Amino acid sequence: MTEFRPPAQDLARFRRRVLVAALFVTICLGLLAARFYYLQVLRHAYYLTRAEDNRIALLPTVPNRGTIVDRNGVVLARNYATYTLEVTPSRVGDVEATLDELAAIVAIEARDRRRFRKLLEESRNFESVPVRSRLSDEEVARVVAQLYRFPGVEVKARLLRDYPQGTVGAHVIGYIGRMNQRDVERIEEQGDTANYRGTQHIGKAGLEQSYEAELHGTTGVEQVEVNAGGRAVRALSRTPAVAGNDLELTLDIELQRVAENAFGERRGALVAIEPATGGVLALVSTPTFDPNLFVDGISTQDWKALNDSPDHPLLNRAIYSAYPPGSTFKPFMALAGLETGKRTAKQAIADIGYFNFGKHRFMDDKIGGHGLVDLHKSIVVSCNTYYYQLANDLGIDGIADFMAPFGFGARTGIDLPGEAPGVLPSPAWKRGRFRKPEQQRWFAGETISVGIGQGYNAYTPLQLANALAALVNDGKLYRPHLVRHVVDARGGARRAIEPEPLREIPLKRAHLAAVREAMVEVNKSGTGKRAFQGAAYEAGGKTGTAQVFSLRGQRYVEGRVSERLRDHSWFVAYAPAEAPKIALAVLVENGGFGAQSAAPIARQVMDYYLLHQRAGAPAPEDVEADETLADGHVDERAGPAASMPAPGVPAQPERAP
Repeated sequence: MTEFRPPAQDLARFRRRVLVAALFVTICLGLLAARFYYLQVLRHAYYLTRAEDNRIALLPTVPNRGTIVDRNGVVLARNYATYTLEVTPSRVGDVEATLDELAAIVAIEARDRRRFRKLLEESRNFESVPVRSRLSDEEVARVVAQLYRFPGVEVKARLLRDYPQGTVGAHVIGYIGRMNQRDVERIEEQGDTANYRGTQHIGKAGLEQSYEAELHGTTGVEQVEVNAGGRAVRALSRTPAVAGNDLELTLDIELQRVAENAFGERRGALVAIEPATGGVLALVSTPTFDPNLFVDGISTQDWKALNDSPDHPLLNRAIYSAYPPGSTFKPFMALAGLETGKRTAKQAIADIGYFNFGKHRFMDDKIGGHGLVDLHKSIVVSCNTYYYQLANDLGIDGIADFMAPFGFGARTGIDLPGEAPGVLPSPAWKRGRFRKPEQQRWFAGETISVGIGQGYNAYTPLQLANALAALVNDGKLYRPHLVRHVVDARGGARRAIEPEPLREIPLKRAHLAAVREAMVEVNKSGTGKRAFQGAAYEAGGKTGTAQVFSLRGQRYVEGRVSERLRDHSWFVAYAPAEAPKIALAVLVENGGFGAQSAAPIARQVMDYYLLHQRAGAPAPEDVEADETLADGHVDERAGPAASMPAPGVPAQPERAP
């Protein structure tokens, strides 16, 4: 039987349900209204920006990189327009298959594929990666006609870097290369990310790296309205890019070319400086390399050839490699003797062919000695015995204290990356260099070797050239620099890089004159006379020979020693003698005696710089018999422990030129 319910009870239940439903709807509408208010009012600015971002694309405009020219306006680094074939991996299904199909349209060689794969590993997936550069007009036309078949493939017009001088000056100019992750992280640390949007290349070495901030310029921005499909509809605004500044160098590229040609196939370095300003006129490291190889991404084959070469062509020997200076150290030692009062210009010693220290005999370069030797003669004939005694009188601390202001054993601060500090030996240096207490002890006999530029002495050619520049500039030492003017890209205003004096070493003019007169005589009647015979100017100089390894008491005979174990050849010079305009240091690795290999190179460089003449170098057999002493020369480093380096340290035996 059906239960009867009063109508009033059903009506009340219905009203409760309606009320609950109405309340639910009201709450939902309230929530919806609150959400609308939040989105349309409170977050209006944010979502408006998001909408504009979706509607407007910001396209970076990469600036033109600044050019580099030498002191005479000769172009060393420039840009040129070219077309490149590029692939964006994220938009391509099968990259290898795409390359195979493209190879049927334009030539894609094996080296192009290797370089592409290497760049692919270094790039982000959404960035385009070049497959081929320097496309001809005909190749561009063929590719463009087929682009509809290749989504993710583009032909782009780009500016590529070009080094028209090729290998000449490569270590100075450096090169650019594609940015890698380390470059990106460094840019982020500098807070310069926005200025590198769209940039794919950055300075990797030389001036291209050290002056990256000047050369790069300011990235521009173009605002473009796009549709829902991402296609550009119209340009809204444009902030043009500002080209990078140009660099005008102190370097003379023709002088650089003369110097590099003078080395021929030999390994070595040369640094020529203007003493009055510190401007670098030439900075050579041989062998060299072609920086153009790095612009598009160097191929594996080319990189292997450079990196695995026993001659290390990528190494900048002029500023990174440190060598014992040999007898080129003696003019500074002579000046130290005068300034400290340990010697006078006329004071002479009796050179009998050796110097006894304790139980060890340090041999001179000439059997029987040079007789009576004063300061002048000690430099002219390069007498070892004179400097053995002087080093003993000065002591190692006295030598180190006098040499430090000249910049020995410290970075010069040249505007190039990768400079090495070298080694100015002292007891303090040795304590910091070695761990074992027995190695940290300074032996008195080691001071004797330091006096003739051997032992632990190790300096870069740049340090030696800069120290010589200070000596011939009355003690005024400048920071060496390669950039003379920075030229503003917009207005052409030239900002001079002023010479930066580091210090003025207090030296007596009479003492400087005595040393410099002796160095002039070196090129007239001494060890450098063959190289400078018939010169139309007066030049001062000093030869030097630095041993590579210890013979342990055996006689040195060049022909019986492996080529890479032969002595290094040094020569330092300046000219004109009365008012020097150029001071230089030349090193020829394993070149033998200083007068044999290095001095003729210095002569060619000075002839060109002062006379604009390209003089031929004297043949090695023209070297004076007095300087070719290998058959009668004994290695002085074989002896008691008092005169030897600490155990485990390779000896640097001494030999005069």
